[in-house]
Amino acid sequence: MCATCGCGADEAVITLAGHHHPHDHPHDHDHPHDHVHTETITLEQKVLAKNDLVAEENRRRLADRDILALNMTSSPGAGKTTLLERTIRDLGGQRPIAVIEGDQETLLDANRIRDAGARAVQINTGAGCHLDADMVRRALDTLDPEPGSLLFIENVGNLVCPAMFDLGENSKVVVISVTEGADKPLKYPHMFAAAGLVVVNKTDLLPYVDFDLEACAGYARSLNPGVNILPLSATTGAGVADWYAWVGLLANRPQTGQMSLHSVDKTNSPE
Repeated sequence: MCATCGCGADEAVITLAGHHHPHDHPHDHDHPHDHVHTETITLEQKVLAKNDLVAEENRRRLADRDILALNMTSSPGAGKTTLLERTIRDLGGQRPIAVIEGDQETLLDANRIRDAGARAVQINTGAGCHLDADMVRRALDTLDPEPGSLLFIENVGNLVCPAMFDLGENSKVVVISVTEGADKPLKYPHMFAAAGLVVVNKTDLLPYVDFDLEACAGYARSLNPGVNILPLSATTGAGVADWYAWVGLLANRPQTGQMSLHSVDKTNSPE
């Protein structure tokens, strides 16, 4: 249960792309019902504390296998899946890539990832609006990524709750598109404050939309000084080389089991 938004995690179903058998497992936690209206803060603290413990277990597990995990977040339709498809096709021959897909329903994105050439597992959260560390733990049991892999965790399209839930990733990546407002960082400050990288996607549409790239970068850095800003187009490929450089530099460093944010400075960030 997410105490912040009231969504429930109990309905989450995990399915390996290409298979129709859902991997659903029983859970061993209680569901307190008494006096919920007076215990919101306490419940939120307990939920997040438990989540953080599982997230640290995930992080150590991944570090032991030298797996770089990136938590990909965005609003719906910003282009996360398209960026991952291109990344898989371009980098898949260099090292194994695995993807955990988060959506409320359907296997559509996991199937797209599989068709691009990577192994994928789909988490359907039902009414839930974000992934949590226990969902990722169960997905890792099913996916079992190879040592030395890149692991992309594509979170549910939402810029609110995913900011609060550590999944065991090395860094959060926020993807926004130029079809959204340049003031997005100010509207969703917690997510942008937690990000190690901000990808501004769909730059091929800049001539046709009212989007101020420099203003957006300034808003993001007012919340997160020094954060990397990467303008690119996942559709045309413009700027993706800098995305690959950012991922590659993180991946080629020994994974320590600690979260990394501002680890790489090589970008085409607007100044």
